[in-house]
Amino acid sequence: MHRFVVFCLVVACALPAACGDAGDVDAGRASSADDVRVAVAANFADAFDEIAADFALVRPDVRVTASVGSTGALAAQIASGAPFDVLLAADVERPAQLQERCLVVPGTRFTYARGRLALVGALLADVPDGERALRDERVRHVAVANPSTAPYGAAALEVLRTLGLADTLAAKLVLGNDVGQTMQFVESGAAELGFCALAQLARHDEIPRWLVPAALHAPIRQDAALLRDGEPARALLDFLRGPQAALVLQRHGYGVEE
Repeated sequence: MHRFVVFCLVVACALPAACGDAGDVDAGRASSADDVRVAVAANFADAFDEIAADFALVRPDVRVTASVGSTGALAAQIASGAPFDVLLAADVERPAQLQERCLVVPGTRFTYARGRLALVGALLADVPDGERALRDERVRHVAVANPSTAPYGAAALEVLRTLGLADTLAAKLVLGNDVGQTMQFVESGAAELGFCALAQLARHDEIPRWLVPAALHAPIRQDAALLRDGEPARALLDFLRGPQAALVLQRHGYGVEE
């Protein structure tokens, strides 16, 4: 598939001094009015790649540029003045915190997806039950995204606590910067098991996985927010809420808000 999303480095700019109208929020914007710069949570990278490519077919005049990382790291960059137009987070807390700091265009925050957590690793081919696999003596390392910056990592730790395994596995945890690096740890053999987003497995049918029961952790609601106003950015968010994007979300294992 043609990959339309361009991954780029973040460039800092001045923070808005206070909440204001759309014009105030857009102050300091240096790039073309038809550019949309999107901060994308790592779990959503593949799905957003497809959505951006579909959006390009209906809006070829708009250039979408994405930077992918953990939600916490992206939020910190935004708070420091990174010139993003849109945030696609992996939680609801950080977009809400940015809104409290007047860094979100009022009235634009919404939940665009509900995520699912999965446990992956070759061991699951022999021991398909995730709880039993985590207790298996062959497990030396369990990869988890950094819970302080990655919501899926925080959910993974909640699962371990719920299963009564937090203390048992504490010394075996290997922290990745985000769920993308967590998958790399498992694929490279650095960890026998790892927690990731179900969405990351859409193109990897061969990877043994255990879909973590939703009852083992709090719901993973992922919020979007408009950071700098402009018609192209609003059009992208409208497209994200539409039926074509919903098909992509469902294909990648996300729940869609009614």
